[in-house]
Amino acid sequence: MSILTLVPGLPRHAHAHAYATVVLNGRFEQAGETGRRRLSAGDVVVHAIRSSHRYRLEQPVEVLNLPLPALYVGAVGPGRAAGLDDILRLARTDRVSAARELLAAFTRAGGGLEEPPDRLAARLRTEPCLRIGDWAREEGVARETAFRWFRQAYGVAPSRYRVEARARSAWKQILDTREPLAEVAVALGFADQAHMTRDVVALTGLTPARWRAQLQHPFKTGRAGAA
Repeated sequence: MSILTLVPGLPRHAHAHAYATVVLNGRFEQAGETGRRRLSAGDVVVHAIRSSHRYRLEQPVEVLNLPLPALYVGAVGPGRAAGLDDILRLARTDRVSAARELLAAFTRAGGGLEEPPDRLAARLRTEPCLRIGDWAREEGVARETAFRWFRQAYGVAPSRYRVEARARSAWKQILDTREPLAEVAVALGFADQAHMTRDVVALTGLTPARWRAQLQHPFKTGRAGAA
């Protein structure tokens, strides 16, 4: 198994590939593209490609990361998996099969923290054209205060979080639908298709056209858990 130790002071970071994390021991807080939540032993977090998140922990925590299919676009976020002990035993010899079993048993958990930065994060994920200043006025705080709160909780400016959230929404629509790319760009508030392409490449490493081409590849069966 590939057991990792998370230590205090880790900066916000992104992973190139989709993967699932199983918390083996300890407690910590994770803030990322699905919000912010406190996690402990037995929790599972499914991460999409180029998932970006920040950890907050006081003591080292051990986790197991399992690789997911390259085109995984199923449920992401924290949750639980039935039969986790059996999955962990399988992971000792076959991480790919263990990941497949984990996805089949995964149930996403609801909830999460709901402090002001989390409310802003939720709005940014669903309203790609939201102005942070407008949200701050709704909350009765200065724009600078909203930025400070958000950066402290998520490790990144809300404006950057918004860019990443919109690019992720575009990427999922590119994989899940056959909508013309120009129409996807307009629906999500991009200036044009070229703007969307730049942001999707920055997030995923490939252009929308390349992602669509991969769906026609003989290995497209690696695309698991589509919603």
